[in-house]
Amino acid sequence: MRIHIATDHAGLEFSRTLVDHLTNGGHEVVDHGPAEYDPLDDYPAFCINAALAVARDQAAGVRALGVVFGGSGNGEQIAANKVRGIRAALVWSMDTAILARQHNDANVISIGARQHTVEEAIRYIDAFIAEPFSGDERHVRRIAQLAEYEQTGDIAGKGVDVVAPDAE
Repeated sequence: MRIHIATDHAGLEFSRTLVDHLTNGGHEVVDHGPAEYDPLDDYPAFCINAALAVARDQAAGVRALGVVFGGSGNGEQIAANKVRGIRAALVWSMDTAILARQHNDANVISIGARQHTVEEAIRYIDAFIAEPFSGDERHVRRIAQLAEYEQTGDIAGKGVDVVAPDAE
């Protein structure tokens, strides 16, 4: 499987370990940066580029997932979720790693490099990669609603008005 990764300065050392681990596990790893330590770098471009690559690969039928990380993982998850077709989940435990795939068919996970040991993070990543989407109807339906909103700004047939922030 192709795994796209990205970080910021907070996760740079971890990214090097992760590239080695995933490559040794038989995955093709694409590192979207950064290439060197810069305490003032900004994660959005790195994480958005990784998410764009995941979305492009999946649209082309390539099996691909993404892993983004930074100090907390919060901003990195937000950045990845700005890309159409990306469902990025913040992972902080084995359960959240597994459920991200099982229930949400997440295609990117975000982990706080300052919140976990390298060993913990690698366990979460391995579990995420190994876990298949359940395909249960309720989860398929919910993911379709998210995709519909992403495409149209509406969730048809749900009897819920979605109000844009500028409309209030």
